[in-house]
Amino acid sequence: MSEVPEHGGSRQVVMVGGRRITLTHLDKVLYPETGTTKADVLGYYAAVADVLIPHAANRPATRKRWVHGVGTAEGPGHVFFQKNLDSSTPDWVRRGRLQHTHHVNEYPLVNDLATLTWLGQISALEIHVPQWQFGPDGSPRNPDRLVLDLDPGEGVSLSECAEVARLARAILRDMGLDPLPVTSGSKGIHLYAALDLSHTSEQVSQVAHELARALEADHPDQVVSDMQKAKRPGRVFVDWSQNNSSKTTITPYSLRGTLRPMVAMPRTWRELASPGLAQVDFRQAMHRVERGGDPLAGLLTAHSGGGDPAGVAAVGGPGADALAVYRSKRDASTTPEPMPAGVVTAGDGRSFVIQEHHARNLHYDLRLEHEGVLASWALPRGVPTDPAKNRLAVRTEDHPLEYGAYEGVIPAGEYGAGTVSIWDRGAYDLEKWRDDEVIATLNGEPRGGLNGSARFALIRTGGKNWLIHLMKPRPSSGSYPPARSGSVGSSAGADRRIRYRPMLATLGSVTDLPEDDAWAFEMKWDGIRALAYVRAEDDPAAEVRLLTRNGNDVTPAYPELVATLPGALRADSAVLDGEIVALDRAGRPDFGLLQTRMGLTDRRQIDAAVAATPVRFMAFDVLERDGEPLLDRTYAVRRAVLADILEVTGAVQVPPAFDGDSAEAMRSSRNLGLEGVVAKTLDGRYQAGRRSRSWIKIRHHLSQEVVIGGWRPGNGRRSGSAGSLLMGIPDGGRLRYIGRVGTGFRDRDLDDLRARLDPLETADGPFADVPVADARDARWVRPVLVGEVEFADWTAAGRLRHPSWRGWRPDKTPADVVREAP
Repeated sequence: MSEVPEHGGSRQVVMVGGRRITLTHLDKVLYPETGTTKADVLGYYAAVADVLIPHAANRPATRKRWVHGVGTAEGPGHVFFQKNLDSSTPDWVRRGRLQHTHHVNEYPLVNDLATLTWLGQISALEIHVPQWQFGPDGSPRNPDRLVLDLDPGEGVSLSECAEVARLARAILRDMGLDPLPVTSGSKGIHLYAALDLSHTSEQVSQVAHELARALEADHPDQVVSDMQKAKRPGRVFVDWSQNNSSKTTITPYSLRGTLRPMVAMPRTWRELASPGLAQVDFRQAMHRVERGGDPLAGLLTAHSGGGDPAGVAAVGGPGADALAVYRSKRDASTTPEPMPAGVVTAGDGRSFVIQEHHARNLHYDLRLEHEGVLASWALPRGVPTDPAKNRLAVRTEDHPLEYGAYEGVIPAGEYGAGTVSIWDRGAYDLEKWRDDEVIATLNGEPRGGLNGSARFALIRTGGKNWLIHLMKPRPSSGSYPPARSGSVGSSAGADRRIRYRPMLATLGSVTDLPEDDAWAFEMKWDGIRALAYVRAEDDPAAEVRLLTRNGNDVTPAYPELVATLPGALRADSAVLDGEIVALDRAGRPDFGLLQTRMGLTDRRQIDAAVAATPVRFMAFDVLERDGEPLLDRTYAVRRAVLADILEVTGAVQVPPAFDGDSAEAMRSSRNLGLEGVVAKTLDGRYQAGRRSRSWIKIRHHLSQEVVIGGWRPGNGRRSGSAGSLLMGIPDGGRLRYIGRVGTGFRDRDLDDLRARLDPLETADGPFADVPVADARDARWVRPVLVGEVEFADWTAAGRLRHPSWRGWRPDKTPADVVREAP
């Protein structure tokens, strides 16, 4: 788990997996076409680390770096490949060494989030690895996967690559291999098939070459296997060469250095059959991972994995050294953890414990008694509560049986430093125990975190990484609090309350909402996010606490809410999520007004501010009712509870949600003068402390009809087409220049541009005020074509900020075009 900042900044020091990393230039734009920053890149890699790392682990990673960004359609950014590690590499980065003809190269191993974060910090956008891993002794093993790169030649679409992928799949299945597809994030498709480590890279390359030749022989009009580029137009090139031990392929889930931040994204075969098949960008990738896990997981479970060079113990394992790794990580003279001596004797006990571990990052540890020790897994995201959503389980060293009763504080500087408490414990019923799969029913204590019994499956996905799956639905009264971090409540020690962290939304658009999900739409309020801890008792002032997103207590600053919330509550107690807002005379949220209420501590100033600028609490969620956590209930259930327990008053509101109608919600938001809406899945759980794509905030984008007066040639894949269009608005008999647009075009738009523009070419530019830099290599056209763009706002110079192409408007003439926004 990481603490990667969400927003830009010049320099920040973070702790990631126990490693101290300095992040710089977080606001640097690495993808100018979309405004994607280094902070966005770091956030993406943190979000997909659990699925990316298993596919890259223990493989020498070649990096492709764009230190100054990927460039634009008008010119690529500077890029360079890096194999050998340089002197600035942190000493904690694990590495592997390869002997080349005349030298030895040292490569990083992307085995943990800290290393992945460091790669993002140095703008290593693409991560390339071979099809083999280092073994425990540090030497290369035989390949554990075969790969085919299906690369479309000129004039070939992604859907045609998918057809060739299906043809290749049929052959591979006849060979006993079942391939899995990855859209490359660039142009084509990669096919991976798991191998059993019994063949050398040379042998696998030969097989892949013969397979490519067979495809070409059977389908000469569709497939080419020859390396000569002259033979590729109109056909799919089946590149078999990446199975060579010295060749690499982009890692699944890696970003690409394309104009937009695209991703090498694992897909399903059903998706490949879709007529709308397209490459996936990083926001779509995060949403897919969150909802569906890793479609490529079968590649990891089909073989024994690459092992761990660090030597993590296998599951179980009786004998004198069963606790050797455990002891080696701890100093018995400083830590209070149990340190038994002597030989471990195998037994048949069935005890278990789940411990809540507040180390650098909160996580849970699952320990099952097996052959005289506690086989242990760390659960970074907690115990699964939804059978549809698996969670990561990381195999750690075996622990002594005495650890099953341990609670206490591990001192700073020690391994796992922090507070350990027992979340639940008891005995388990075992169904299966293998090196790659464990199935057991855990029977917890009556008041434990499991709230009784739960049946889980642990499935190994490769190396130390496992998945933990809830095999049966949890009881409806379950109250697992995955995001708790301390206690809040009254002074009575027996009345401890869970302290929650608010769930965060992901920025997106209406197009990011999958049609197969049911969504509700709430207004986006321009205020301060706050969690309200409320008890409806006689002394209201003592029974309300208002905590901001960062955990700051702002209760004294808003006495009108302290006075009103308990009386509005139709329950004994509750934890509410909402926004504190100040309204202007038109009844619209005004953040400028709210700022007059912020930071006040003097009682007289607060009272005066209350009279001048009263605030309201816009409640939109409930996390707890009468001591029962509701995090695992669906959004629809939580909203029903909220409506049931909270009475609307002047200062306390429950704004309505629109079910399933994004257009109406956006219209209402615009009419109310609000920022936009937040779309929420009706079946979504409350993911405390996490940024989730089951909540998507959609801001209003301004749109403008424009007259096209010229274009500039593109580079790279847009060579021969337009890189950007020059736009204007009629103004007093002249065409006033308002900027150029180079993003938002689909492939068919690009193909159509020259056909529209070339017949209109003219020698003279139609604009009265186009800058010299924009006119440098412009091709002018008669200003008769009208299009439409979205944009963020207007600059002081009268240009569109961040315009994105929406399409042509053949129903409009230039005379119809006017400035549509202030």
